[in-house]
Amino acid sequence: MTDAKTAAEPMPQIVDRATWTDARAVLLHQEKALTRMKDAVSAARRRMPMVEVHSDYAFEGLQGRVGLLDLFEGRPQLIVQHFMFGPDWDEGCDGCSMMAEHIGPLSHLHARRTSFALTSRAPLAKLQSFQTRMGWQLPWYSTRGSSFNEDFGATSDGEEHQAVSVFFRTDGRIFHTWSTYDRGEEPFMVVFDLLDLTPFGRQETWENSPPGWPQEPTYSWMRLSDRYENSTSTACQHHTADQTPPMPSGRDITTSQ
Repeated sequence: MTDAKTAAEPMPQIVDRATWTDARAVLLHQEKALTRMKDAVSAARRRMPMVEVHSDYAFEGLQGRVGLLDLFEGRPQLIVQHFMFGPDWDEGCDGCSMMAEHIGPLSHLHARRTSFALTSRAPLAKLQSFQTRMGWQLPWYSTRGSSFNEDFGATSDGEEHQAVSVFFRTDGRIFHTWSTYDRGEEPFMVVFDLLDLTPFGRQETWENSPPGWPQEPTYSWMRLSDRYENSTSTACQHHTADQTPPMPSGRDITTSQ
């Protein structure tokens, strides 16, 4: 006998192996096209022009006061995650934290002559306290007193934004080569790609899923990794400056980047 509750649960259509193999072949063709498109976009990104950075930005880190050039740690390339952590916040952004936890050992980036750093507007003491709580080893710098966030679009009109910027240095000169915002960070957060492999997907309301699929408001499920069991915290995509994280803004997830 089939359990009534189980039978009522949403699930993909059940078919024989031959039918599944045919459907998989169609999807594989689309996946390969997506891979080739990604390669083409990456090739175009490598051909992007760059603009020189003339401002002498100052950051506060474990080594004291440093400049943007120091964040390169002697390597020619630098990736900066503009981590949303306002000066008056008690903790960092849920989504930014998720990205930081996906970075992994920096030795892999270093092997390709690339450095990585987090930067936030909160005071260094708050960053260090939160970093200790989360158990991260990533280099993290406070931009307090600097226009770095505003100049690269990570803080705009008093509102924090998830952002990543890439820089290149040569002969003591620094250049800005690329930036992305909002959903543009998703490639660095593997949990989304993993969930996209599953029948239920991310289970968010914006997704094109069959009727009856479990769905919740966008990002509402996201927590700091140490709060999933008993948290009432809500996720953030954009924070108003100098306040603790609110719910995400109403920005259209299907079009924002």
